[in-house]
Amino acid sequence: MPRINKTFVDRVAIPVPTTTGVAVQDFHRDDLLKGFALRVTSGGAKSFIVEKRIKGKVRRQTLGRYPALVPEKARQQAQEFLGEVAGGGDPITARRVDKLERATLEEVLNDYLRTHPNLKPRTIKDYRYAIEVGLQHWMKKPLIDISKDMVEVQHAKHGERSRARANNTMRVLRALFNFAMIQYEDANGSPLILVNPVSRLSNNRTWYRIDRKQTVIKPHELKAWYEATWQLNRESTRDYLHFLLFTGLRRTEAAQLQWNQVDLIDRSFRIEDTKNGEPHTLPLSEYLFDLLNKRHMENADHCPWVFPSPLNDGPLKDPRTAVARVAGLSSVSFTLHDLRRTFITIAESLDIPAYALKRLLNHKDGNDVTAGYIVASVDRLREPMQRISNFILESIEA
Repeated sequence: MPRINKTFVDRVAIPVPTTTGVAVQDFHRDDLLKGFALRVTSGGAKSFIVEKRIKGKVRRQTLGRYPALVPEKARQQAQEFLGEVAGGGDPITARRVDKLERATLEEVLNDYLRTHPNLKPRTIKDYRYAIEVGLQHWMKKPLIDISKDMVEVQHAKHGERSRARANNTMRVLRALFNFAMIQYEDANGSPLILVNPVSRLSNNRTWYRIDRKQTVIKPHELKAWYEATWQLNRESTRDYLHFLLFTGLRRTEAAQLQWNQVDLIDRSFRIEDTKNGEPHTLPLSEYLFDLLNKRHMENADHCPWVFPSPLNDGPLKDPRTAVARVAGLSSVSFTLHDLRRTFITIAESLDIPAYALKRLLNHKDGNDVTAGYIVASVDRLREPMQRISNFILESIEA
């Protein structure tokens, strides 16, 4: 076995990757200090490590890379590590716990997102915005130092500008604390964080009450709104707005619709990425079939998106300028989600059966046992879908 010093480290051979390109690493153990070693990878990286059996298991600690860490310093650190173990300590666990105790809000956020790989891009964006913007001055603060008083004061401060945003910021913070309370443990497996400070808002009932928006386009406003959409310069944006109104889809679900999800022969389409995680298949009413069939025939460049962006190769993004223009021309103020609410309101006014309405909207009710036994085929939804389309068209033509 070699003595690990600068001369040896400089001259040590670099291992060769396997014939399939898989990386290889060699370990060179010191002949004087048992447990001290040099790890060399086929990529050329050289790191000092120390190994020791702790509580029946061989544990390995990376001390640092060469040349940032020189052999003499690495040997000294290895000796200190081995001395702690000889004294009955567990330096690896102790350092891990110490790191977790000092974990900042920023680190916990990144840890949370890393351990939740199935979160949708929009959810990740919303979480980051809530913390990185709403609590920017806390990003470098250890999570354990955030108190109930701090949460209460910050919630009230944000509420002066936006009550909805204040609530959302604290909901995300609550989720991060709940995550840390489960994941971050000491050497005995006990939680490092025992109390979620955001609970103060629930205990004191200081969450802001946010009334659900009830804005819809009324039947007598549909004609003016529809006529205004025809004055838009971009056909893709106009058709997108019509598609939202006649399907009740969420804006992202419609914007990201691709042609391989549309079956013009079966007169149906399928949304794969939905809010509740369950695929959503809907029939095309006569109006929707004509709209998509026309777009499909005019898709000369074979773009995969049904509603492509005019600015790049991706799907249409939030068309705020178009919404503002239609609102100005028609004197009908609306948001994209108002089109979904309008669809729902019309469906309810037509006495569409409750289970059919749930399937049209892809609503999921875990407490409704009966709904779990009802399988609504696309054909069963054609008649209610057509009735809703007919009502909208009659209102437009009135």
